Amino acid sequence: MNSPVLHAHGLVKSFGSTRALAGIDLEVASGESVAIMGASGSGKTTLLHVLAGITRPDAGRVIFTPAVGTPVEVSALGEGARSRLRRESFGFVFQQGLLIPELTAIENVALAAMITGVSRAEATQRAARWLAALGLQGMEDRRIGELSGGQAQRVAIARAQITGAGVVFADEPTGALDSTTSSEVMDALLWSTTGQGRTLVVVTHDPQVAARCSRTIAVRDGRVQGAGVTA
Repeated sequence: MNSPVLHAHGLVKSFGSTRALAGIDLEVASGESVAIMGASGSGKTTLLHVLAGITRPDAGRVIFTPAVGTPVEVSALGEGARSRLRRESFGFVFQQGLLIPELTAIENVALAAMITGVSRAEATQRAARWLAALGLQGMEDRRIGELSGGQAQRVAIARAQITGAGVVFADEPTGALDSTTSSEVMDALLWSTTGQGRTLVVVTHDPQVAARCSRTIAVRDGRVQGAGVTA
């Protein structure tokens, strides 16, 4: 196995009287795809949010080791530093895409690069290349409402990749799709992440999606129950 890109130790997180994470230890290796599964309320989405620096844990540490540079203790960073880390080093794909409906497909993708300081012209060129690679050539100027669910998710995947993010976090990326479209979106997601030497962490309730990943982690009551290799 490659060296860890994410290392979590003793993660604890509560929301009021509800404990979402109850002391999780976890390593994610560079270049692997990890599926996190569990029932509703098991803590799987909270785990993803803590790993990605969206949410800070109440206790425990998350260490991110980039391909170039020194390790970063994500859980110790302030909000501004975590926001910058998410913009520059992490990519995100959510169930509903969370795309901006007023913008076109290419504008949605380019915006992610422009936020990091890339010029509009360069960001647009990169966005066009990613959209073409994901089978959306000719659809660049369509707004999100003019795309199918699967097409919109591929726009979201392109947006997650345009900054060169080493780790992509996906939260139920196929949850709103039919089985055929789900398979196509997973093809695109895996090709654009592990297929390019990047790392994928995906929360899913779908065993078929999990089976496509190299490893599945089962979460129950805020604890890891199993981390077997599935492929």
